[in-house]
Amino acid sequence: MTNRRVLLRNRPVGEPKPSDFEIVDAPLPEPQEGDILVRTIWLSLDPYMRGRMNDVKSYTAPVELGQPMVGGTVGEVVKSRDAAFTPGDFVLSYGGWQAYHVAKAAGARVGPFGPLKLDPQAAPISTALGILGMPGLTAYVGLYDIAQPKPGETVVVSAAAGAVGSVVGQLAKIRGCRVAGIASTKDKCEYVLKELGFDACVSHRVPDLAAVLRDACPKGIDVYFDNVGGDVLKAVLRNVNPFARIPLCGIISQYNATEMPPGPNLAPVLVNRVTIRGFLVSDHADRLPQFLADCSRWLREGKLKYREDIVQGLEKAPEALIGLLRGQNTGKMLVKVGEDPTRR
Repeated sequence: MTNRRVLLRNRPVGEPKPSDFEIVDAPLPEPQEGDILVRTIWLSLDPYMRGRMNDVKSYTAPVELGQPMVGGTVGEVVKSRDAAFTPGDFVLSYGGWQAYHVAKAAGARVGPFGPLKLDPQAAPISTALGILGMPGLTAYVGLYDIAQPKPGETVVVSAAAGAVGSVVGQLAKIRGCRVAGIASTKDKCEYVLKELGFDACVSHRVPDLAAVLRDACPKGIDVYFDNVGGDVLKAVLRNVNPFARIPLCGIISQYNATEMPPGPNLAPVLVNRVTIRGFLVSDHADRLPQFLADCSRWLREGKLKYREDIVQGLEKAPEALIGLLRGQNTGKMLVKVGEDPTRR
């Protein structure tokens, strides 16, 4: 038995290329006292991974060259040297782009990632990487804690068909808000309108997004959940109401940029007394229990829906991440690394 791993070979300039990654086989790691050996079943792909490929100062350390790419994983315990876990347990952890990894079960929690034992009877284990995982918690904290929308307000969310944006819109509907999504394609807009229940959805590819948003949001914008930054943010700022709130979750439009674009006109922020707040979900792990209680219930009740965009095989992860950064996915992007015995 060997451990297949996807390593970071080069630091990309602009958009990552398949040659920036290297697939190697290594011996299986051996757990020490207090460790568990986990077989990866599901690997999460997320936009933040692009930033971790750069050797720049940020909120967390970059991936070292020659080391596996980082990422949240769901897997099965195959060997345990911790009394809290037994072989056959399913766990959420931060195993990265590899078929097996060792997780320190005691005192090694990384933000909303475990090691956290999962109950396959409560929800599909893959949801711990999506709607009941880091993307869902990001949507929950950013919308409810930071934006604090009130019933009847208008909430706009970019990347509306993505793992975070799709949850934001549904949570806003639960709160009694009017929701408009911004997505790239007609198919994605159809998805959020028909399957997720948004009130409106527009493409960011139109010639005059600000004008289209004005029509879609006739009462203005009270909350804008920003996943993309750039020109979309500029268009939104032309339509904000006084005291609008903007949780800044991501700026995916800039992740592959070699030069930073000019910033938006901030006059509307001043005139309308708008609050813009960047946030990192890893700062809000204390909200995980309430988030799971609420969203697990809403999922069972049918108030929350989700879609998974699944790629087969660890060796496809580089290509899938490149596609994710181009906006090619709908819903939560996952790599199926190994057999999932709960889905037989």
